[in-house]
Amino acid sequence: MAVEEPLQIRLRSWAGKAGESRDLSVTMRTPGDDFDLVAGFLVSEGIVGTAEHLATMRYCAGTDEAGEQTFNVIDATLAAGVPLPPSRAERQVTTSSACGICGTTSISDVVRASPEWPADDTVVSLDLLLGLPARLREQQSVFERTGGVHAAGLFGVSPAGAELLCLREDVGRHNAVDKVVGWALREGRMPLAGTVLQVSGRASFELVQKARQGGIPILAAVGAPSSLAVDLAQQVGLTLVGFSRSTSLNVYTHPDRVSG
Repeated sequence: MAVEEPLQIRLRSWAGKAGESRDLSVTMRTPGDDFDLVAGFLVSEGIVGTAEHLATMRYCAGTDEAGEQTFNVIDATLAAGVPLPPSRAERQVTTSSACGICGTTSISDVVRASPEWPADDTVVSLDLLLGLPARLREQQSVFERTGGVHAAGLFGVSPAGAELLCLREDVGRHNAVDKVVGWALREGRMPLAGTVLQVSGRASFELVQKARQGGIPILAAVGAPSSLAVDLAQQVGLTLVGFSRSTSLNVYTHPDRVSG
């Protein structure tokens, strides 16, 4: 079975009193690549934008009934000069594996301010896009064993084709994307120009937002997009692809990035 456990994210700042910290969120996730998940979550929330904004991450004390470390609490320290977010950014409920924006306290907080990334004129061929779902599926080792997780794969595209840069799996599709974006942040690859993010499920509003926060120009989903996802993708200049299968796909926004 796919494992699902809570992860508590604590945020600490160099500014202010020594030891100043804040409980930011509790999210349900599949353990593994937890530092990537936290880094990507902080990008998605608009708290950090580059690797230099995040000083350290570490597992905190968290034990089960037998006294064993659970690895379910992470303390993330922001770099000097990076402020803690306003208290309204704290999630008021546990974020389930099915919801990446649960617990926000106002509608205005759902839409994050997009970074001013440079324009990205990446163009990919239709044949390349049609082949990405199969390439993603081939690498889904956890899904192969359990049948119970989503996947997000980041592909770097060039005239020579597409290279799989990073693949992450999780019970939550938003977590899988956060893990990919967090990997990119920690590797110093932001913004993710010249890439395609292929996801195994549907294209929700939150996935479009996370892709945009990471500077990804093209998001392709096996399933359907929501109307709000299409609206946001159009607004922020992201190419959104849905119902991506081996023989057909739909391009909903900015089709100029797809050739052939």
